[in-house]
This record gives sequence, C-alpha cells and structure tokens, in this order.
Amino acid sequence: MPLAGKGMLLTSMDIDPSDETNFNRWYDREHLEERVAIDAFLEARRYIAHQGAPKYLCLYSTETFDVLDSAAYRAALANPTDWSKTTMARFKNMIRAVARITISRGKGRGAALGIIRIRPETGAENRLRAALREKLDPEQHDGIISMHLIESDPGLSRPINAAAGVSAPGAGDWFVLIDGTDVNAVSKVITARFTGPAAFKGGTQISSGSYVLMWDLAKGDLSAV
Repeated sequence: MPLAGKGMLLTSMDIDPSDETNFNRWYDREHLEERVAIDAFLEARRYIAHQGAPKYLCLYSTETFDVLDSAAYRAALANPTDWSKTTMARFKNMIRAVARITISRGKGRGAALGIIRIRPETGAENRLRAALREKLDPEQHDGIISMHLIESDPGLSRPINAAAGVSAPGAGDWFVLIDGTDVNAVSKVITARFTGPAAFKGGTQISSGSYVLMWDLAKGDLSAV
C-alpha cells in the first residue's frame, strides 16, 4: 500500500501575501517537525496549488486512525507554541479533515497531487466507495503513480476552535488523492475520470485541484545525523 499507515490528517488554507513569508518559515522550521515528532505520526508532505484552492495543502500520515484522537495529538493541539498561535490565527479558508485511508492503490508517491473533494449522500456511502474503487486504478493512466481515498470523520474533522453545536457540513467529506509524475498527468485523469454529473455514484463533487510537492518529512529524518 503506497500510503504509510491507516490514518491521515489533511489541512489546507490560504494566507495573505503579507504574511506568507512568516507562514512558510513557520511550516518549514517548526510545524512539520513538531507534528511528525508526535508518537505514531509517520510523515508529512507540503504542497502548493498549481490550479485550485486553497493555495497550501499538507498531508500527515499516521500509523492508525486512532492516533488522530490520541492523548499525544490532543496535547499538541491544546498547547501550541506562540509562533503557532500567531500564524494559525491568520489562516483563511481553512479545511481540516481527520480521515481514514480506505483505498490506496499503486506504488510510491509522486511530485504532483490531484485532489477531489466529495460529499457523500447519506446512506449511499457503500455505493460511492464501490464506484470509486473501480476508478482508483493507477495502472490505467500514464504518469499516475498511486490513487487513494480518505474518508473524514465528521466529529473529529470539525474546526479545532468550533463552538459546541455549530454546524460543519463539510466535516464528513471524502477526498480522492491522485499521485502523479506531473500536474498535466494529474489534470488529465481528473478530467477523464472525475468530471461531470455522472462521475460519482452516491456523492457530489465539491471541488478539485492540482498541487505540486514543496517538500516532505518522514519520522526517520528527525533522527538523521
């Protein structure tokens, strides 16, 4: 299975251009390392949009889904650094998905990523999952390395600071991830396989986009000399 582990945290956001230098410095010099250091977090990958929104995307892989509701992760959320507090307060258009990796086919990860956000119809989850399993076959597409489905947990994916009782209709959305060698290959597959009203049986497409990898950090990198 190309994706490490069974759980994934997806975060995506925009940032004002005036705050962008500090935002990227924070991610690159503090935040990714801080998160990957949490027990049972395996790796993190940072992306920037080629076509789509929000502009920045990050994927964190964990050994199990339960890690994303663990005491260690909750402690990190409850005790952010001052730099984190300042930077995160400036996020715009934030997406946060705490998800299970339910389908993962292919070998390895690519330098480009396609992402499709889907809202399942209530009661049609099994039908949607089966339809996507047929589509997520990287061997049918040149330039595609691996394809995945992650399914958000509606309770855990609520915004971190959301007040009790506040509705979060997108918290249970699913995401198709397409790892490819370049953005053109990714965009071609999105158009061919995931476009149009009949593309999803049992769900509705909310958005799609393509991203390029900025850098990645694995647990083993933290102990490298």
